[in-house]
Amino acid sequence: MAGQDALDNLKTPAACTADFCLIPLGTPTASVSKEVAEVQRLLRKSGLKYSMHSAGTTIEGSWDECMTVIGKCHAMLHENGVVRIQSDIRVGSRTDKKQGFDDKVAAVEALLAEDE
Repeated sequence: MAGQDALDNLKTPAACTADFCLIPLGTPTASVSKEVAEVQRLLRKSGLKYSMHSAGTTIEGSWDECMTVIGKCHAMLHENGVVRIQSDIRVGSRTDKKQGFDDKVAAVEALLAEDE
């Protein structure tokens, strides 16, 4: 196991993609579209590349940027009256090449195009 000095000197990844879904609990209705829209507005202001999909949002940035903006989404919804939020977060990073979420999709689509 690494010593404390080694842990203190570890840096978080310079680039990552994070797919996350915030799940507000205890809202007055089953719909969370209002909360989703609020999150999307925050992401628009964040400067990070992002893409909303039917079950969450994918963002790109440094590890610290991505985790910070997800934390700010939590904080904003709490400030807006949501008392409890659960989040599903999946994060990927790699060091061998730069690859964003568009690149990942394009790679699979290129393989599928070969099937035709």
